[in-house]
Amino acid sequence: QVQLSESGGGLVQAGGSLRLSCAASGRTFSSYSMGWFRQAPGKEREFVTAISWSGGSTVYADSVKGRFTISRDNAKNRVYLQMNSLKPEDTAVYYCAARYANGLGKLEYDYDYWGQGTQVTVSS
Repeated sequence: QVQLSESGGGLVQAGGSLRLSCAASGRTFSSYSMGWFRQAPGKEREFVTAISWSGGSTVYADSVKGRFTISRDNAKNRVYLQMNSLKPEDTAVYYCAARYANGLGKLEYDYDYWGQGTQVTVSS
C-alpha cells in the first residue's frame, strides 16, 4: 500500500516556474515507478511524465518536453516535477501516481495508487 500526497501547486504568471512535490508513504518506494498526470477543467486526465525505479529513465508528453523535469529521491520517498516556462494551458490539477512495476506507463490504468492532486494555475 502506498499513500501519495502532492504539494507545491499555486498561482503563477505565464513564463514562471513551480516545483511540485509528491511524498509517498511506505518502505518500498524504490519499487515503484512514478508518474505525473494532470486534468484541466472540462478535460480528461492526461499523462505528463513518468520516471523509473532508479530515476534512470524518464518519458514526457510532447506538450511539456523541454519545459518540465521529473526527478525522484528514493531516500526521501519523494518525486518532484519542476515546471518551467509555464503557459496558461498548463493550468490543471496535477496528480502523482505510483506503479508497482519498472516500466514507464503513460496510461491511467498503468498506475496502482494516486494522490489527491494539487492545483496549478497559470495566468496570462
